Amino acid sequence: MDELQAIREAYGEPEPPTLREMTEARARVTGEPPRRRVRLGWRFRIGLGAVAAGAAVAVAATVTGTGAPAPPPATVDLGREAVLAAAAKAAAQPVGKYWYSDQVSGQSYIVRAGTGDYAIVGAHIEMFGWTGAEPGMGQALHARDIPARPLTERDAELWRKAGSPSKFRVWSNDHYSTYDRSTSKWDSDAPDARAGGRFFVQGTGRELTLDEVRRLPEDPAALAEMFFTPRVPKDGARVGPLNRLGTPGAKLGVTARLLEDVPLPPRVRAGLMRALAAQPGVRSVGAATDPLGRTGVALVADDAPSTVDGTYGAPPEERGTYRSRSELLFDRATGELLAEQRVLTEPGGAYRDREPGFVIDYWIVRASGWTDAKPKPPAEPPF
Repeated sequence: MDELQAIREAYGEPEPPTLREMTEARARVTGEPPRRRVRLGWRFRIGLGAVAAGAAVAVAATVTGTGAPAPPPATVDLGREAVLAAAAKAAAQPVGKYWYSDQVSGQSYIVRAGTGDYAIVGAHIEMFGWTGAEPGMGQALHARDIPARPLTERDAELWRKAGSPSKFRVWSNDHYSTYDRSTSKWDSDAPDARAGGRFFVQGTGRELTLDEVRRLPEDPAALAEMFFTPRVPKDGARVGPLNRLGTPGAKLGVTARLLEDVPLPPRVRAGLMRALAAQPGVRSVGAATDPLGRTGVALVADDAPSTVDGTYGAPPEERGTYRSRSELLFDRATGELLAEQRVLTEPGGAYRDREPGFVIDYWIVRASGWTDAKPKPPAEPPF
């Protein structure tokens, strides 16, 4: 028995991390200072993913001699045009007295059962935050654990075949964790009436006041310069974690955090979507579906390969390398962000038996927008 295994057996299985512990872990990884959750920079992102399929958008077309519309030129990117059309819808959305965002995060794990392996979603958390449109109106954040669940209907069939267990013990990063089917009560931060409020944008090192949010530019190029370009300190040395802003996946992540957590004016939201669509390495895939069954248009970027080895005691079935891509899914009708997700593209490691398109993890925006009434978190969980 090696030393690591002996320690684990002596101390038992650790409890799943709290939201505060996850925020602090994120800060250590990115080199950013941890923030109070009420600032809505509270999130530890477990990743991205979704299922993509085709594209469709109305485009101008010439008419042939037979009266049938001619096919669009080969240079027209229908998926990108669909995203830009969604951005135009986002620019036209109304505003109100309060901005709110109801979000659900979850990560997929493989349960090794004698009756057949199946995927479940664990580390399942719902977060509901709101902020007032004017200084002094306050901010608040609510969070709760929601039930672990089989990922797909096929997984649900195998779960039932295994006896419908109420607890799932799975390998998570560097240890075993157990997730269950319970729902906790909302854990709430009291409303914060500090003047203006603050919004920490993880991945950029920026913290925005409410006044700064309202003064953000609408121009896509200006927004790209502000949020997609690594900042250079006065001494000329690059800020370590911010160098990753040069990657397409990092730009998707920063865009998601802004759209999900910050009360951006509608035209700024649209400008940010247009800025992301123009970035090298970011491409469109047209239609996609999120874990709530909603369809929309998506922008995607390939992720670096992910490798798990035996360094931290991972069992053999968890080891190996897989590839994935990150995806942002937008509602066609409103331009709102529906989901930030990560989808398998090359099976391997724990996902060696999964098909491309398998959802590795997700961050769903269950609902968001402006309202004139003070928002309240929903009573019923999303699943």
